[in-house]
Amino acid sequence: MKTRIQNAKLVQDNRVEARDLYIEDGVISGIFPPGTGEKAEREVDAGGLYLSHGFIDIHVHGGGGHDFMDGTKEAWDGVRRLHLEHGTTGLAATTLAATMEEMEDVVGLYEQCKEEVGDGARLLGLHMEGPYLSPAQSGAQDPAYIRNPVPEEYERLVESCSGILRWTAAPELPGALAMGDYLACRGILPSIGHSDAAFAEVREAAAHGFTHITHLYSAMSGITRVGGFRRGGVIESAYVLPELTSEVIADGCHLPAELLTMAYRFIGPDRLALVTDAMRAAGQEEGESILGSLSCGQRVIVEDGVAKMPDRKAFAGSVCTGERLVRNMVKLAGASLPDAVKMATETPARILGLSDKYGRVEKGRRADLVLFDEEIHVKLVMTDGEIRYSCQG
Repeated sequence: MKTRIQNAKLVQDNRVEARDLYIEDGVISGIFPPGTGEKAEREVDAGGLYLSHGFIDIHVHGGGGHDFMDGTKEAWDGVRRLHLEHGTTGLAATTLAATMEEMEDVVGLYEQCKEEVGDGARLLGLHMEGPYLSPAQSGAQDPAYIRNPVPEEYERLVESCSGILRWTAAPELPGALAMGDYLACRGILPSIGHSDAAFAEVREAAAHGFTHITHLYSAMSGITRVGGFRRGGVIESAYVLPELTSEVIADGCHLPAELLTMAYRFIGPDRLALVTDAMRAAGQEEGESILGSLSCGQRVIVEDGVAKMPDRKAFAGSVCTGERLVRNMVKLAGASLPDAVKMATETPARILGLSDKYGRVEKGRRADLVLFDEEIHVKLVMTDGEIRYSCQG
């Protein structure tokens, strides 16, 4: 069946322009100025809404009351469904520091679920966050599971799963640079996160494949003094080293407007991706929740639009969704709408090496699309050209 989306405003390539979009067999078959194409078997009137590629979240743990660490297909489907309703059509299922047994369960479940789309966001692959993290920058990760890189562990996981896209680790740990070399040789992106590295260590790590920074500003080193002399940390490296890309949790809580603005202006939309880092309470009411698996996770409190550790001294992940990321970058950081959309679509796809398939609205690509209004509230979501969510009348 041929589908035509009429009266849409396509947001792409630093501009917004009226376009009609044609879809056949789940693929975009044509993009034309409005009213210049023929009628289709199915007509979708966008009514002047904005149209873009669906949002791509390269760092998400959970949502809708579920976490990828729960280790069940029901949980995975629940996470994917919740985020699709907020505009995310593709995501990287993200782990936490855990036992080897839990990590093996996750990679095994991915192999079972990787081809499914249905009414949820597409599983693009896995993001392994930990357990090879700095104890000094553990953040909300459970210190009981944090350890130095163990080749026998990470090699076994990589060899058993085709879908690992990125792995967050602290590059200053013993054995981390060798791990970076191993991952990079296999097309997996080593990411710097939960790290206490100094600038010189980050620069060295970049030469071993660590070219991305996980949730900039959160759980990482900044300027320190050694013998009276100041030195930069991971944060400063993100701005200074052009070979590095970064991601920010643009929930309006983890980073205030001024830091979102600074990252947008000085790192820029080509090197900066928006991520939710959402935990299971995304889309749920405030109150108590669990970070990580139901069996081994940590108790957290959700209030003020964010998850907090029980003592309320630190955050424990966000409850954000894709549309909120884009909205906040426009309203808090002063980003143009095309730039905000780019940081939620094209840039994350390129960071993961998936830009040949995802991130842009072009002829010949899968029709993974989102329609949203002036306030960046999602109204319709498609994957493979099929309407998976709609709140239009």
